Amino acid sequence: MILEVNQQIKLCEIKMQDAAVIFNTIDQQRDYLGQWLPFIAHTKVQADTENFIKAVSNVPYDQKELIFTIWYNDDFAGLVGFKATDRANSKTEIGYWLSEPFQKKGIVLSCVRYLSEYAFTRLGINRIQIKCASGNKRSKRIPEKLGFIFEGIERAGERVNEHTYFDLEVFSLLRSDNV
Repeated sequence: MILEVNQQIKLCEIKMQDAAVIFNTIDQQRDYLGQWLPFIAHTKVQADTENFIKAVSNVPYDQKELIFTIWYNDDFAGLVGFKATDRANSKTEIGYWLSEPFQKKGIVLSCVRYLSEYAFTRLGINRIQIKCASGNKRSKRIPEKLGFIFEGIERAGERVNEHTYFDLEVFSLLRSDNV
């Protein structure tokens, strides 16, 4: 599946052929990406990325999460997609990360806006949430700019390492908010 967000941004459903470019981006930007993304420390070889892609790809269609590579002017820029989808309650979460050279171009903002509308109109979702590590101001600006409502703090919501956890700021948008 390919979604055209605009003339510069294209979302392509993640596939095994993406493993090298995803891993190389992670490997070259460990310090930058690792500030807020705990999985970076556990992504040590390309096979780790391949295993992630297998895990999200090899599930029954009705349980599959849509995860996309982000392409900006035909260059790989990051990942965005749905996670923790609860179909019985028509809710999902959107997660994202972006390579450092592509920051401050409105890429994630455009992608999340597009996927939010896609979730409401094509997937029948009623509630979308975004969780951002407290202190990750760039990530937090995305839901704020898109009209998501701040709901509160999920204390120690994400494990960073064996003894450290991030508090997560939780934002949500309902289909009825999306006017």
